[in-house]
Amino acid sequence: MTRNIETFRTDWNGITIEIRYEPKWLNIETSFDPAHLEIESIDPPRAALPITETGYKSHFTSRETIAAYGGAVAYVEAWLETESQAPDWRIVQQQQQQLSLF
Repeated sequence: MTRNIETFRTDWNGITIEIRYEPKWLNIETSFDPAHLEIESIDPPRAALPITETGYKSHFTSRETIAAYGGAVAYVEAWLETESQAPDWRIVQQQQQQLSLF
């Protein structure tokens, strides 16, 4: 079975992110063949993102959803922007910006 994994890099708020996109994850001819995304912060390595505290995220969706956003990079960037507005992420950002005496 030949796998088709597309790899992209993008910058989001100073973090280099690698996006690996496999449009046909199961690679079978059925009505259900999910697309798979792997999102990983590369520089700094495994930096927290609004969609993952560990800097790595595996996510399944449909090819149609990815296409509706204009591709894997646009989908991930829109997802990051949406989640970056969440109160939990804003707290994480504030904590990272504050200096600690201990």
